[in-house]
Amino acid sequence: MIKFDKVVKRFGDLTVLNKLDFEVQRGEKVSIIGPSGSGKSTVLRILMTLEGIDGGVVTVDGEPLWHEKAPDGTLKPASETHLRKMRTQLGMVFQQFNLFPHMTVLRNITEAPVKVLGLSKKEARQRAEELLELVGLADQAQKYPGQLSGGQKQRVGIARALAMRPNILLFDEPTSALDPELVGEVLNVIRKLADEHDLTMLLVTHEMRFAKEISDRVCFFDRGRIREEGTPEELFTDPNEDRTREFLAAVLDEAPGTTG
Repeated sequence: MIKFDKVVKRFGDLTVLNKLDFEVQRGEKVSIIGPSGSGKSTVLRILMTLEGIDGGVVTVDGEPLWHEKAPDGTLKPASETHLRKMRTQLGMVFQQFNLFPHMTVLRNITEAPVKVLGLSKKEARQRAEELLELVGLADQAQKYPGQLSGGQKQRVGIARALAMRPNILLFDEPTSALDPELVGEVLNVIRKLADEHDLTMLLVTHEMRFAKEISDRVCFFDRGRIREEGTPEELFTDPNEDRTREFLAAVLDEAPGTTG
């Protein structure tokens, strides 16, 4: 469903992704962990076409993301039309919610389906109401983001991403901006999505216990590459690499209450 083939991403002289090879299968739930600056969030930003690439090829559902096939079969840089089409397959839940403060919760969720997908206002509203029920916020539809807690805002963000009917859902450290007591309510919604819906999910997270519980596979990123990957049991219980063990030991020491 997602494939990075020798992908390079640079910011000036800094190489953030270093010939990255990475795949996610259809319906798979994959967590990416690793130290700050290892390239984790950059992977998601490239998939959402928020950042371009400097080398390699990214494909989504078998189709190049940042390229298009020319008549002679070679790849050329993607047009904006192609990027817009590809974006419809992906939804993203951001760290900082990114809700429109001047719109009600309901309109935050219906705006893009109406303008981008061409849904009628009635259909978009019905879909939004179903999604608010799913994330436990059916009674908050007419409130504004400023009237919500951080956990509620993030759950609206999840509903908004789902409203676009994506095949792939991306989470960029969805609990990092939340007070500790609000983390659980967001993780419960993500857990419900993973259990009940046939979505391909890619999560960048620092919640080790959650990654262990929800993932089919966990990838440890370091210096722009995957240093180690495996099932949660393999990676968290008996990692092969010294660098993985060093990272996990540091995280577990820092947050014993959240890593289990």
